[in-house]
Amino acid sequence: MAGSSHGHTLAAWTGVTISIIGFCVAGAFMVMAEPLGFWAGMVLSVLGGVVGWIMAAMGLGKQKTAREVASTREPAGAES
Repeated sequence: MAGSSHGHTLAAWTGVTISIIGFCVAGAFMVMAEPLGFWAGMVLSVLGGVVGWIMAAMGLGKQKTAREVASTREPAGAES
């Protein structure tokens, strides 16, 4: 995957960084037996994925190649 630049985008780095911070927060509060802090960390972890997805939708993620775009089209005989 080194040639495909998989994960080498601003959206990927931002989403993963936020998620890792969330997991660390959740882990720390789990050890301290604080359920509210644990769930706050879990929400932060999910938020990282949402932020990464939004950033990718804004164009900060990996750009699709012409081949990937062509494969998502309907077959020629599938008109409605």
